[in-house]
Amino acid sequence: MNYFELHKELEELFEQNGIIEIADIDWIMVQVLGVSRGKLPFLKDISLSDEQTIKKIATLRATHKPLAYILGESNFFGRDFAVNNNVLIPRMDTEVLIETILKECQHFGKNKTILDIGTGSGAIIITLALELGANCIGVDINEDALAVAKTNAKKLGADVQFFKSNLFENLKSKKFDIIVSNPPYIETAKINELDAEVKDFEPHLALDGGLKGLDFYEKIVRDAKYFLNKNGMLFFEIGYNQANDVSKLMEKDFEDIKVVKDYGRNDRVVFGKLR
Repeated sequence: MNYFELHKELEELFEQNGIIEIADIDWIMVQVLGVSRGKLPFLKDISLSDEQTIKKIATLRATHKPLAYILGESNFFGRDFAVNNNVLIPRMDTEVLIETILKECQHFGKNKTILDIGTGSGAIIITLALELGANCIGVDINEDALAVAKTNAKKLGADVQFFKSNLFENLKSKKFDIIVSNPPYIETAKINELDAEVKDFEPHLALDGGLKGLDFYEKIVRDAKYFLNKNGMLFFEIGYNQANDVSKLMEKDFEDIKVVKDYGRNDRVVFGKLR
């Protein structure tokens, strides 16, 4: 079977099961066959063994299970991170959070200290550690998520410490130059309205932000001032409609509050400097 014959068969499978991400077929083939995407159309004879493996993965994808969970990894900021259903899959829009921190914190020097709250896979804090050479800590309440983060740090050669902590609970008197968080921010009532790929497979603990989706922002903003150094900065990823609410939460203790849009022109990042 050649590329086009197999692709057509899998397209029909996806369409029958309501999978709109047809590009996932190519990514499955790239992973199994070990070739670049551009070379796929030139494949004239895919072996029966590879064909069966590709079909097996595609059949799993047709259940709406995210491809990243099936393959066990997801690319973020140019690096491959291990993922499983204990952690959220890193999104491209979260790269805007990284880009914003890199841009705004150039003046902090090489010895900056960074805390990532709700670290999950560790994608954010590991990326910052590798990009900035900073002293980095990631915390999460979920031990299974921390296991994934530690695996990623070791795999990518990042010097990051990880602790189990409910927000700031186990950090005692530590101080940081930067606190960053992509907390759960979906309103509880809207969890079941999410796409099947998200609501049925990604951890609700990392999605559910409470009645208004603001529970974790309120808690982090309330206590962040006790854990930031002078002129320290707080960075959040937010939902597309939360910029005003999160900015207002920050106004009491933070100044120079700014909002940054993602690649789809939706509000995605809110940050400010401790007064």
